[in-house]
Amino acid sequence: MIYKFRVILDAEEDIFRDIAIEKEATLEDLHNAVVNAFGFDGSEMAAFYTCDEDWTQDEEIPLFDTGDVPGEMRIMNDFTLEDILHQDQTKIIYVYDFFNMWTFLIELGAIEEKEEGESYPALLFSHGQLPNQAPDMNFEGDDFGSEFKDDYDEEDFDMFDGDDSFEDFGFDENWN
Repeated sequence: MIYKFRVILDAEEDIFRDIAIEKEATLEDLHNAVVNAFGFDGSEMAAFYTCDEDWTQDEEIPLFDTGDVPGEMRIMNDFTLEDILHQDQTKIIYVYDFFNMWTFLIELGAIEEKEEGESYPALLFSHGQLPNQAPDMNFEGDDFGSEFKDDYDEEDFDMFDGDDSFEDFGFDENWN
């Protein structure tokens, strides 16, 4: 079987590539297909991230083992596409070059029979030009503090001025 993906650059402009690849291929094979489809040189670190239907990032799957204990971390080459993606789980996030944060949203669009005479992976369609720089990403979260507002302000903390009772705990003895 062949998986057909749409790989979309997370940007305001419509920039995407459609890629066909065998379902038995590894995530590293998909990484290489994306790198080639967008014209990167492949020399930078990359990772896939599992996600939910709303693209909320979950587990990281890096290109190389970056863990403290060698061999403990599972990497792209340890997963086949069918291990991670199927009809019920169609989305995954891909980040290339952690300094520039090229971020791609990858969605499984179709699962089809292999076509005789075709070689995979294959670039099926290309739309838009990759910009010279990665789009700026907005890493701001929701305003979680708004639900915890209270009636205290800076003046209310003046009650602690001149209170040296914290010195009674002897914390200075424990600092190197």
